[in-house]
Amino acid sequence: MEISDIQRYDSEKMYEAYDNWPKLAKEYYEKDFSKLEIDDVDHIVFAGMGGSGTIGDIISSILSRNNIHVNVVKGYLLPKTVDSNTLVVTTSVSGNTTEITSILKNSKNSNARFISFSSGGNLEKISRENNIKHVKIPQLHSPRASLPSFLYSVLNVLGNIIPIKKNDVMESISKLEQTRKLVSSSNLNEKNPSLSLATWLKNIPIIYYPWGLQAAAIRFKNSLQENAKIHTISEDVIEACHNGIVAWENKPNVQPILIQGHDDYVKTKERWKIFKEFLQSKQIDFKEVNSGEGNILSKIMHLIYLLDYSTIYNAIESKIDPSPVESIEFIKKRLNN
Repeated sequence: MEISDIQRYDSEKMYEAYDNWPKLAKEYYEKDFSKLEIDDVDHIVFAGMGGSGTIGDIISSILSRNNIHVNVVKGYLLPKTVDSNTLVVTTSVSGNTTEITSILKNSKNSNARFISFSSGGNLEKISRENNIKHVKIPQLHSPRASLPSFLYSVLNVLGNIIPIKKNDVMESISKLEQTRKLVSSSNLNEKNPSLSLATWLKNIPIIYYPWGLQAAAIRFKNSLQENAKIHTISEDVIEACHNGIVAWENKPNVQPILIQGHDDYVKTKERWKIFKEFLQSKQIDFKEVNSGEGNILSKIMHLIYLLDYSTIYNAIESKIDPSPVESIEFIKKRLNN
């Protein structure tokens, strides 16, 4: 693959937006936003769809070993457990996501605290009308390409609430820069792991992951669907060993991709070993993608960056423009009628 191939098919230059991810992450984490100052939060609800929903998945992973209970809502309704100690974080890059604006419109019926993040749109309007703190962040190319600016803005603004050390956040940004050197459009050779994965993938992918890296797997599935325009399956590797693995007895026309953590739980490592032995016994070719070292945010962002870029390269390999999402626009227009 040559840079001219990418430029020919990537009409809106998505690859350039991705090349800027480390820079955007640092810029928005260090931006002079006013911090949200509230006490007694023991429950956080992240409400967002698609690329915006990825933020909730990531922060849920960060908080998985803390005492703050987390829900990620990808729909219209908040859980019944919401109370005065709940912070509801609503995110819509466009500002016009129907499900999320519906949640914010109903904020007056809840005693929870609310905050919103968007590039403007109805989310900003509703927030002003209901005296809800709103943080405005520009959309860069598309909602999915805007992930680092929105995620690191959320980490910035909620810095007094989300228990993650500044050093860990800065480590994740440094990890993004290291990953960029490996996967970006300036490194189109056999040592680029994203390009290698994209070239290997010819059929329907099935993504296996451990619970702690679910955020990276969901994001990879979504990006394959939006960028490469292909059907995708994802399964927790432990659960798959109780059901999904049986489907391989028929050797379906799918390709397994194994997303593994550098320091997965010891029983999960044991399961990976057995699972790979099984695939090899069936002569099924598979790809392994490792999180590398670091804190949970560093590992997830490394994986998302590497895997997202592979979906752009896969689209180019198939002579598909990764940017347009006409099917999503069809649904949105029908919802607005």
